[in-house]
Amino acid sequence: MPRTRRLTAAATAVAALSVLATACTGQSGTAASDDPNQEVTLNFWHGWSAPSEAKAIEENIARFEKAHPNIKVKVTGNMTDDKINQALRAGGDKAPDVVSSFTTDSVGKFCNSGAFSDLNPFLRKAGIDKTKVFPKTLLDYTQFNGNQCTLPLLNDAYGLVYNKDAFKAAGITEPPRTWSQFVEVAQKLTKPDGDSYTQVGIMPTYHGYETTPARLAAQWSPKYFDADGKSNLAKDPAFASMLTAQKDLVAKLGGYEKLEKFRNTFGDEWSAEHPFHKGQVVMQIDGEWRASMAKEAGVTFEIGTAPLPVPDDQAADYGKGYLSGTIMGIASGSKKQNAAWELVKYMTTDTEAVVAFANAIHNVPSTLAALESPDLQVTPEFKTFLDIARHPKSSTTPAQADGGTYQLTFQDLAYAVEKGDVADIPAGLAKTGRQIDTDIAKAK
Repeated sequence: MPRTRRLTAAATAVAALSVLATACTGQSGTAASDDPNQEVTLNFWHGWSAPSEAKAIEENIARFEKAHPNIKVKVTGNMTDDKINQALRAGGDKAPDVVSSFTTDSVGKFCNSGAFSDLNPFLRKAGIDKTKVFPKTLLDYTQFNGNQCTLPLLNDAYGLVYNKDAFKAAGITEPPRTWSQFVEVAQKLTKPDGDSYTQVGIMPTYHGYETTPARLAAQWSPKYFDADGKSNLAKDPAFASMLTAQKDLVAKLGGYEKLEKFRNTFGDEWSAEHPFHKGQVVMQIDGEWRASMAKEAGVTFEIGTAPLPVPDDQAADYGKGYLSGTIMGIASGSKKQNAAWELVKYMTTDTEAVVAFANAIHNVPSTLAALESPDLQVTPEFKTFLDIARHPKSSTTPAQADGGTYQLTFQDLAYAVEKGDVADIPAGLAKTGRQIDTDIAKAK
């Protein structure tokens, strides 16, 4: 089962982290004075909750403890960013020394506030060249302004999961590669039924689970900020193009109100009742976990995977997608940072550990070596997402001092555009950009 990442969670984390700048005064890097060879117990907090995920964590920790018999790890799972932040503020022996979070959108705040220690000194001391260990995009979303306060712990790539049987029934021989092909295929696969549907080719509205503005925008390769760090929403035509294309697709599939009415009949995203599993949706924008989840749910149709389509004028870049993932860091208030670094180093850079964890929970590995490991279990469906992760044009949303707030602001505009509440998209982007600049200035 995957990890749910919602921008609302990022917003909560940002609010909670705002007080940490004055609360966290830990040591970091070469300043850490604890002896990692002494007997020590580390508190490790993470957010995984499914039994299979918790088991995979425990197995990874057991391997670490075998290699480091002097270090014991007390693991606490199912921890939200809000709970983690409260514990970091409180400090003390029960606070986490090492933290894993799903909220990559909060990295800028984690680094800017001082909640997590800069790992650059640890990396240098260990002789690790991070640029040769991790893909560039993953390094981009785990640091802010040169402060590498987190490292990647597995990776998520977003693409298209589709029902091959429905494609064959409609006479469609391959997944769409360009946006115009995507629109054509989505229309052909949509079956209206009065004021509802028996099937839609794609649920294009932004509330359609993983169909978020940021993941769609990645196919246009946008630049969120200019060289001066100011919002680029109004200046980069990619944003207006994406918003216009999505709104046009919504209209061609029946309109916002009709689609939303149908969407409200869908089952839970993480259950067997997911609309893709039930055949209500033919193409699903999703991560690498969806195909395995669909199989576990007992679907009777053949599953296909492919990259998301790209704008027609970027056809040569087909294969790219949006990347995200889990992050891991050391609490700046911890007095066991050298020992904590041993755990972080093992879980994020040890190829065997990364591959074993990726195999266990069906996520994309987060190191260059693990991506190429012969021990990585690769199904045809999973290979698509490995290729997306490797694609040089795949991208992510950049870290900022306000964490994920700027994405929420953009998302609110996208919601308003698709509903028809904002007709002048350029004006809406300009206004949103000004708000983003104001929020970031306050966060700094």
